[in-house]
Parts: sequence; C-alpha cells; structure tokens
Amino acid sequence: MASLLVLSSSISSVPQHSSSQRTRYHDHRRPLYLPSSSFSKRKQSCPCFSLFPSKPLLLFSPKLFARASSAGDADTRDSSLVGEDSAAFDLQHQKISSWVYFTAILGVVLFGLNVAWIDASTGFGKAFVDAVSGISDSHEVVVLVLILIFASVHSGLASFRDTGEKLIGERAYRVLFAGISLPLVVTTIVYFINHRYDGLQLWQLQNVSGVHEFVWLSNFISFLFLYPSTFNLLEVAAVDKPKLHLWETGIIRITRHPQMVGQVMWCLAHTVWIGNSVTVAASIGLIAHHLFGVWNGDRRLAIRYGKDFEIVKGRTSIIPFAAIIDGRQRLPKDFYKEFIRLPYFTIITITLGAYFAHPLMQAASFKLHW
Repeated sequence: MASLLVLSSSISSVPQHSSSQRTRYHDHRRPLYLPSSSFSKRKQSCPCFSLFPSKPLLLFSPKLFARASSAGDADTRDSSLVGEDSAAFDLQHQKISSWVYFTAILGVVLFGLNVAWIDASTGFGKAFVDAVSGISDSHEVVVLVLILIFASVHSGLASFRDTGEKLIGERAYRVLFAGISLPLVVTTIVYFINHRYDGLQLWQLQNVSGVHEFVWLSNFISFLFLYPSTFNLLEVAAVDKPKLHLWETGIIRITRHPQMVGQVMWCLAHTVWIGNSVTVAASIGLIAHHLFGVWNGDRRLAIRYGKDFEIVKGRTSIIPFAAIIDGRQRLPKDFYKEFIRLPYFTIITITLGAYFAHPLMQAASFKLHW
C-alpha cells in the first residue's frame, strides 16, 4: 500500500503543438533533438552541448551525478521521437531557490495534514474513518470503500484538469488536487496497515522457502515502474508550473503505463505474502483503479497531444515488453543509459529506506487507531 502514496502524487488533457514546439522540452528541459542546420550555432552558444560527448561516458565518472539525467548521450537520442525524455534531471540546471521553496512547501503541507486530518484533537481523519467503518463490520468492505472514495476523487479531479486549470490556473489546481487527495490516500494506507492481518486467512506462505525473496524482489522492481511524472517533484509541489507530459523514453519503452504495472506487481506480492481476504480486497480495488487509469490516461493524452500521442501509442504497449517483442518498439543503442539517472538512484534509495522503515510505519499507523 505504501506504493499508492508515491504513485498517486501526479495527476494526469488542448490543441496540438506545432512541430517546432514538439522538438523541445518544456521550460528547463533540453531539446530532445535539434535540426542539423542549427546544431553548430547552438553548440557554440549553449553549454548544454557539453553533455553530448564524443567519447563514451564512464559509468562512475566524477560528472555522473551532475549529469545524471543526461547519462544517455546522442546514442540514446532518436530523431523520430515526438514525446519527452522521462526521468530527465540535470543538477546543473537546478535552482537552489526552487528546492528551498519545495522544502518549505513540503513542510507546510505536512504540518497542515497533521493539524487538519491526522491529529485526533484537531483533525477530521478519525471521524472520516469512523463514518466509513459504520457502513459495514467487514474490513474488506471498508477498505474497498476507502479505495473507491480515493479513486473517484483522484481520477475525477484528473479528468477535470483542463477545465479546472482554465478556471483557477495550473498551480492552484495542483494545490487543490493534492489537498484533497493526500488525506484520502493517507487514510487508506493507515487503515490497510492496521487491518492487514484481519479477515479470513486464505493461505500461509511466509515460511515457504524463497517466498520472502520473491516478494521482496517484486516490491523492489515495482517501484522502478513509477510513473515518470513522479520524478518532477517541483511540478508535484507546484513550484514549477505543472504539465501533462507525453513521455516516450526509459520505462515507457517497456510499458506505456508503468504506474499500473508497478501497482499490480506490488499488490500481487503483498497478496502472496499476507494471504488473507483483506489484502485480496485491497488488491482488487487498487488494480481496478489503475486499470481504469490506463483507459483514462490514454484518453486525456489523446485529447491533448492528438497525432503525437497516436504515434507514441503505436510504438509502445500496455503489457510490458509486448511492443519490443513484436518489433513496434526498437530500443536505441545503449538503452540502459536512459536509466542511469539521478531520479532512479533516488527511487532505489527511497525504496530500500521504506523497506527498513516498515516497523516505524506500522507503529505510527497503530497509534492513530483508525
């Protein structure tokens, strides 16, 4: 369930852009590809062209992390791409002030969440859980209702994103989205943690040799399938203007809907490990929500990007590796370099930290008595 909190951070549709607009990343992102006629001129005027070395980039060179998002060089660039480069992050293009704002906003959000929702003396979280729990004595029903409420709000606000942004602006709509979604997802996570061993025990495989290793590896890999928009933390916090991105590299080459794949892997792994009716119910609810997100996400991208999305859709697949196997997706040389980027190293660190922090998460959830 912890993956739900991470995976739900970004919301996901406006006329087509001209070809000149499509060839460039929005705002601070570097061009995905450049016309050959402008290459020499841009090379002289733009220091970012030092990131396209004539020699192979060493894996552990001193400049690796400074150029983590650009570890893929010209070899990994494809002039036919119409989408954006996922997980792109260049420390050289970051502003300290932006991350100071991000830290401040994060602190304010967490403080507000505690006061308005978590704290028993001031928040509404317990009252909300009690109201939902009053629907049924079954923990399976309650967890499904909590997921349904979250999914309806999350997908509903995402579907009305274009209209909402026209009315109140991109940043304000992001704040509204997060302000409503975050308490609901925290509630669902806490309730699941507190009641994960309730219900009918269907099987018990925790003592079977190899099951722990399988579950651990599945969970670890599931976090690497995070939707690339999650990497844009400054957009998530509305420090940068939030955008609906059309990604085309990295994990998107494997599956067009990595968030769904990662969530399915996480659910199946936890269901195998815990093996009771509450976990089965939670997994059914989460997987159903993400399968709906596949259809809804494609619909919104088609509205926003039109023919460009149809091109990306034609050479990617929902089922992992399907487009690669049938030849619609041709991996570029040195494809692995699209993953040797700071956001992926960060995800690996956070995933390992979350694993070792499980006892702390469980203790904190229990104290809320939800």
